[in-house]
Amino acid sequence: MVGAKRSNVIDLRSDTVTMPTEEMLEAIRGAELGDDVYREDPTVNRLEEMAAKKMGMEAALLVPSGTMANLVSLMSNTKRGDCVILEAESHIYWYEVGGISTIAGLIPWPIRGHMGALDPKDVEEAIRPKDIHFPETTLVCIENTHNRAGGTVVTPKQIEALCKVTRKYGLKLYMDGARIFNAAVALKVDVREFTRHVDNLMFSLSKGLCCPVGSVIVGDSDFIERARKIRKMLGGGMRKAGIIAAPGIIALEKMIDRLEEDHVNAKVLAKGVAGIEGLHVDLGRVQTNIVLVDVSGLGVNSNIFIAKLKERGLLVSYHSRNIVRMVTHYGITREDIERALTIIEDAVREIKARSGDYF
Repeated sequence: MVGAKRSNVIDLRSDTVTMPTEEMLEAIRGAELGDDVYREDPTVNRLEEMAAKKMGMEAALLVPSGTMANLVSLMSNTKRGDCVILEAESHIYWYEVGGISTIAGLIPWPIRGHMGALDPKDVEEAIRPKDIHFPETTLVCIENTHNRAGGTVVTPKQIEALCKVTRKYGLKLYMDGARIFNAAVALKVDVREFTRHVDNLMFSLSKGLCCPVGSVIVGDSDFIERARKIRKMLGGGMRKAGIIAAPGIIALEKMIDRLEEDHVNAKVLAKGVAGIEGLHVDLGRVQTNIVLVDVSGLGVNSNIFIAKLKERGLLVSYHSRNIVRMVTHYGITREDIERALTIIEDAVREIKARSGDYF
């Protein structure tokens, strides 16, 4: 394991902090390279072929980041001025600097889902009728697993129900599948059970799969050709990109089943936190590797709680005013989870003892 933790710090901020394995680093050193803009990098070509096959799609495209993957895919599925339906708490809407509007020129139409999943009836009602006054609705986006909902899984059955609506109205269905392998491992099904109901999607290499950088877009050949040109427009055309692709190949071969360890650790963490007075966890949302903790019962906001944990060597992330997020990942062991729970208990005791100081 390479650089999984900084000294004694336990980092539960995100699975983006994972470090590559020794095998990945060796693969980078030994990767056969070429110019990927000319489509001459054999390692990239191999990764893209593997990804397309694994997802049950015709073609794939390596991009530097998940945010670029989503932006490229939005632009490849639509034209400027179109309306895009998406879940109100989705990553595309919250965390991608408004690129959907400022760069893609699209109108986001957010709909509140349940545990991250859109209701097909709500989607159907949101589709704008053909009218000179309205932008044309052309795309529906889903996220799997759903980050802000707590790593919840949008099931193949739910996706299929949405697919029926999009096909009825001639819309595309796109999936931000940054953590789609977490969803597949959680339900113990082949990832193609999810992907067969969408037109195209992306998945991340640099989260639970432990690669240093990169995401992959998959879809039919025409879609990927459009995406390739838009990737170049956005500055994502890479040259000797085999150094990114090499660890991605190992990730697809060896790192997917390992995600189950993260899910188990997340459940242990969630149950432990839920047993601490003043903290609340909706255990029904702990389906993969994300744990949302409500700290409002302590009478403090998230920033104060985060600071108290950081003083003790535990890093967690801000979700909202009263909720913090903890994410398990490669490099976090069961011993780390036990120590994290001890740190949380100690921080809670201090907060309770000094409750008058925070007001």
